[in-house]
Amino acid sequence: MKKILSLCMLLTLAFSCREWEPVLTLTYPEPGEREPVMMEVNTTIAALKQLYLDNGGKAVEIFSHVVIGGQVISSDRSGNIYRDLYIQDETGAICVKVGKSALYSDYKLGQWVYIDCCGLKIGSYNGMPQLGVEDESDSGYDTAYIDAQYLIDTHIYRGRVAPLPDPRELTAAEITTALAEGGFKNNVWGSLVTLKGVRYGAKTDYDTDSYKRIFAILYPDDSSENRVFLSDKTYGVTTWAMSKAKLLENIAAGKFAGVTTSGGAPLEGELLQALIDNAAPVTMSQYFSLGTVPVQIRTSGYAKFADAEIDPEVIGDPASKTADGRAIDVTGLMTLYNGAAQFTLIDLDGISLSAGNN
Repeated sequence: MKKILSLCMLLTLAFSCREWEPVLTLTYPEPGEREPVMMEVNTTIAALKQLYLDNGGKAVEIFSHVVIGGQVISSDRSGNIYRDLYIQDETGAICVKVGKSALYSDYKLGQWVYIDCCGLKIGSYNGMPQLGVEDESDSGYDTAYIDAQYLIDTHIYRGRVAPLPDPRELTAAEITTALAEGGFKNNVWGSLVTLKGVRYGAKTDYDTDSYKRIFAILYPDDSSENRVFLSDKTYGVTTWAMSKAKLLENIAAGKFAGVTTSGGAPLEGELLQALIDNAAPVTMSQYFSLGTVPVQIRTSGYAKFADAEIDPEVIGDPASKTADGRAIDVTGLMTLYNGAAQFTLIDLDGISLSAGNN
């Protein structure tokens, strides 16, 4: 017995001593830099969009090796763009439905990207051109996310990183023309742009007397009748969007008291409690104007700056029926949604007070 105990003590001591031995470390070579791809482009983005028009304004699948190239003008680092990649050449821009998150780590701002469109599909989402794959679900969408890594690797190729192209400064007249021509004829849509001198508030075709307002949808549950549309004033919401925490804070502050669901029921009692229990980030549009042209600045509730306050000097008097706030300049992506101009910020660096405007 004593021999067994002695052996156990020796083994224990031996294994204990190993903890004090130097840990084996290896130095691995740094991974080599990825060699930028250089592909021959045989089609412009404008020509790619023309295929949609030539097909009678219907989605079209591409069966030949149509290759487009463009520079990356979007980034999902801030969370305001999700699973989409925007590229731009000298003829226009296109939204590529890559279907992955953290795209900014693979596709740098300004980087050249080449896309072999064979097997992909060009279509529209509420008027906005998109490039993806065949949607095999029953959703009714023209395209779906490319998603699968094999498809991404065999269709999207990364080239050299170059300086980001200068944003195009758009005028109110140019937006009006672009709206009339639509998403596939005008090269504004999807492009990196700057709007100078936009002001909070807008006159639109909505049946409301309000001038300064937001647009958002609250979902107490899955019923379409219980959806709450916020669209006829600001409701005291002064952030670009609402995270879950900000939504709950605004509910607690009574900012949505008196609103009704699309089915006409007041948002109170069990419905209000359901909204609290199912609270989630809320994507919002803030109504601005460039001259007399309405522009919705849309922000995701998942964006890192969703709860960032809009400068009170920019909003002015929320009840005013005139643009009494300070003008701002915004740089980001110009998109189209159901015939309306919709603007997406890449991050808050795209906002500045307009020089010389009070």
